[in-house]
Amino acid sequence: MTDKSQGKQVAIEADRTFLVVVDDSEEMQVALHFASRRAMRTAGRVALLYVQQPAEFQHWMAVGDLMREEAREEAEGLMQKLSAEVKEWSGNYPVVHMREGDIGEELEKLLGEEESISVLVLAASTESAGPGPLISHLVGKGGARLRVPVTIVPGSLSDEEVIAIT
Repeated sequence: MTDKSQGKQVAIEADRTFLVVVDDSEEMQVALHFASRRAMRTAGRVALLYVQQPAEFQHWMAVGDLMREEAREEAEGLMQKLSAEVKEWSGNYPVVHMREGDIGEELEKLLGEEESISVLVLAASTESAGPGPLISHLVGKGGARLRVPVTIVPGSLSDEEVIAIT
């Protein structure tokens, strides 16, 4: 490998951003910890994506707006908490993306817009019903449109196991 190509490799690694999709599952914490440790090891960054589902209660507009606002405030609190964890594990605060809509569609849009995202990190569900809806979507037809690799970590990993493999 020439010096020129080695310089390019270093630049690519320095720009590495690990995206974690935030939800309320226990396994999301495993993906977050894994991505944070990988970011720390590769001088990369972590990005968080939270997708709020549209309010289904549209009968009265004011009630729907209030529900949306309450959900947004809860999401912002969660993102602050998770950002502090990422800072502790990786040394840097994450880039935070908050959107409203269908999670699969918003994920695809974000990956199309943000060229700095280089790896999507997800944790498989620990439930026997399957790996989880987002992983199932990506393994199916949704994965064909992705431009980044997907790392799927077992959702049952302990903190010690994540540290050992990163």
